[in-house]
Amino acid sequence: MIQSLDNAWKWYTAVRSIAHDVKHPIASVRRKLPLELFFLGFSTELRLEVFGIPCKNSPGTADFRFRAKKSSRDCPMRIAFDPQRRFDCPPVADVRLNTSCRDEIIPILRALQHIYGQPELRDELLEVVAQDVNGTSSADLGRPGMTYWSILVLGAVRLGCNFDYDRLQNLAEEHRSLRHIMGIGGWCDDQSFDWRCLQDNICLLSPDTIERINHLIVAEGHRLVPEAAETVRGDSFVPATNVHYPTDSSLIGDGLRTIVPLAVRLANLLGLGGWRQRKHLLRTVKKQLRTINKIAKGKGRDFPQRLQDGYRILLDLADRIIARALELLDPRLLNIIPSTAGDRVNELKAKLTDYLNMTIHVCDLARRRVLGGERIENSEKLFSLFEPQTQLIIRGKVPQPLEFGHRVLIVEDAAGFICHYAILPRGAEDSEVLVGEMKQVQQRLDGRIRSASFDRGFHSPENQRELAKLVAQPCLPKTGHVQAQRQEQEANVEFRQARRRHPGIESAIGALQSGNGLDRCRDKTFGGYCRYIGLGILGRNLQVLGKLLIAREDPKCVAGQSRRDRCVA
Repeated sequence: MIQSLDNAWKWYTAVRSIAHDVKHPIASVRRKLPLELFFLGFSTELRLEVFGIPCKNSPGTADFRFRAKKSSRDCPMRIAFDPQRRFDCPPVADVRLNTSCRDEIIPILRALQHIYGQPELRDELLEVVAQDVNGTSSADLGRPGMTYWSILVLGAVRLGCNFDYDRLQNLAEEHRSLRHIMGIGGWCDDQSFDWRCLQDNICLLSPDTIERINHLIVAEGHRLVPEAAETVRGDSFVPATNVHYPTDSSLIGDGLRTIVPLAVRLANLLGLGGWRQRKHLLRTVKKQLRTINKIAKGKGRDFPQRLQDGYRILLDLADRIIARALELLDPRLLNIIPSTAGDRVNELKAKLTDYLNMTIHVCDLARRRVLGGERIENSEKLFSLFEPQTQLIIRGKVPQPLEFGHRVLIVEDAAGFICHYAILPRGAEDSEVLVGEMKQVQQRLDGRIRSASFDRGFHSPENQRELAKLVAQPCLPKTGHVQAQRQEQEANVEFRQARRRHPGIESAIGALQSGNGLDRCRDKTFGGYCRYIGLGILGRNLQVLGKLLIAREDPKCVAGQSRRDRCVA
């Protein structure tokens, strides 16, 4: 090796002198054609064709090659994963995980490690990811982006550990095991993950794709534990949308605070004035909202009359602002805008129209309820201008009898996998969707479900009959004291066992809410809500799969045990 280095230095000196003689300064050559040093054993070459001087050196010396800079078209923008082995990164299957740690990221990384080691499963998962990320674009053009495998890993870790994007960025840049699972070595210190990049890439996954990924992971879990699919239990819960508590005054304030900036931007594009006092308008709205809040909080003498007076002032102010904003929607104004600003104007007009319609609707409800004393049905109410699909769900449970969100049904198997989940339609009750959802689960699991348990909220005479046709041992308690007592007396052993096992579904719901972030959705829009629910359940299923794999390797390992198992031990 020393002799090779000596020879290499001699040849490097010769290259510098040759470059100087042929009037090619070595600095400029290295800027255009990077100089690389290779030790290729006992047979190497020194290629000086770049200087127009063919030359071949003796065996055992170094090889200097000048390589032209590669074009961006030579590297695809997106790839599934990097198949090239790296010196600074072990193979994914050989990544060492600290299974003595009880952190929730360890089972998730172990599950991802197992998936990577199953080529058929891995390729199928990455194929569905690719359909979303590059479904309408070419994966061969553009700047290099995140691999499909990295998007899947980071999307699972985000809600599997209940992280926000800032903490996910920190782990993606600093967590050694996580980077090794993604195929990133320790020498790549320049590869960073901005939180905006993480958000943009993870949000490319559609809810249907995430549901498909969950089904594939559950199928892998059932391959390892075939008997887990025979017993299921289900229940519903309400993950809240990211909204504040809605009142008539707060919703009107939200609408006006959004309408005024949109109207100002649209007026500027149209070259119109009239919004010079926009800041004064917003301050006036804010002041009146505070007045109404003080009246509603303090109650006191003549409370209804003072509250109505406060709402009259707010509604008059809202009417003036809305009337001025409606003037900007005049179709005749389209003739005076530049052609380059047409798309932007149409976009702002569409957005302004939506918020105007919702604000007008909220003002009308406030007049009917506060000023007219009318009782408004929940189906007519709007609970958020920014999340208009939000529902009011009255469950009557302590500590939150009223919840704002969507009802989500989950079905858990005997191993702890969430083998099915569904966001129920607006106004749908548990008893209305039970049979249809159970038919889907039974069909996807090839009819392997033998026992299914639900609570009294799913009961109806028709559900009793239909569920008995779907599974051999249904457990659906009846409502009413007399019917429930008669059913308990006539029940067999399997029914009683299913009833004793069923409360465990509340533990799964609690784990989803506290450990996977499903107590409150932090993403926007209804599509983001569906994606958020799917990613939370994906993280939960990967935790269950990872703990199952760790427990098989070492039953006493704390990373493979649940908290209940640790307490028993």
